[in-house]
Amino acid sequence: MAGTKLFPTQSTHSLSFRHFFALAPPLAVSYPTRVRLDCAKLSRLRVLAMAAKKSPKRLKYSTPRVPKIDDLVYVEVDPSGTENWKLEPVIELLNQGAVGVIPTDTVYAIVCHLKSHSAIERLRRIKNIEPSKPLSILCRSLRDIDNYTTGFPRGDGQGHANIFRAVKHCLPGPYTFILTASKELPKQCVRYGTTTAKYAARKNVGVRMPDDAICQAILEKMDAPLISTSVKWPKENEWMIDPVVIADIYGAEGLDFVVDGGIRVADPSTVVDMTRASPKIIRLGKGPKLHWMASEDDNESAVYADELIPSAT
Repeated sequence: MAGTKLFPTQSTHSLSFRHFFALAPPLAVSYPTRVRLDCAKLSRLRVLAMAAKKSPKRLKYSTPRVPKIDDLVYVEVDPSGTENWKLEPVIELLNQGAVGVIPTDTVYAIVCHLKSHSAIERLRRIKNIEPSKPLSILCRSLRDIDNYTTGFPRGDGQGHANIFRAVKHCLPGPYTFILTASKELPKQCVRYGTTTAKYAARKNVGVRMPDDAICQAILEKMDAPLISTSVKWPKENEWMIDPVVIADIYGAEGLDFVVDGGIRVADPSTVVDMTRASPKIIRLGKGPKLHWMASEDDNESAVYADELIPSAT
């Protein structure tokens, strides 16, 4: 898969994804394949040309298959957050309705702007997510969570007077909290129904506040949360953790950009259902089980978890 050619370069270019160029004229690509680049907005952005060492394990993925006109934008950023200035083109693309991949504190996520309905539909198509399946949102603050959900329970009736206070101690962090969606959240993001009768009437959403410097830098520049779904191998229930491989596999599906924050560990977030009388873990992941969380072990809830977890990073 070819890397980006946003910028004017020589006629011959490196076979590596991992080069950055200066901005070029916009690509005349129509929806829904890829987002159209707004040259007027992007022309002020410049990224220094850089090349990174090729890892032997990633070498076969760093060679373009066939040059394409509608190449995706590939940006490599130091995971420490010291090069967040390179994210400006990505933020511009998201504001224009792009769909792309960014790192989180767990695994990589396919994201788009919460207010772009066309981008949400493209995200579902790229990931092959049914309309009945809910999507997660990446939030920059507790204020975002309060705005797009009905909020955390203030008590569980089991001696915990204020769960919200406990939640604040683990955010940002590797947890996905299932909350009831508010009317502010687009209907495209919540389930329209489920085969599990116990949860059929619920309109819930998975909420995350990742503790990742790159992800936080992007969220801080957005005027709304990002819609998010995890990146897995097509037809396999395994997370993809190498951004070069992600670009190679999903670039052909219509991604607009990939942010390379290094290879991650296949350790997803811990998913906690906050819509019940007491918080219950329905998937134990990177986030440790805390004293106020109960473990889930009934079969019906396992079905419910299977319906939600594919979108949780």
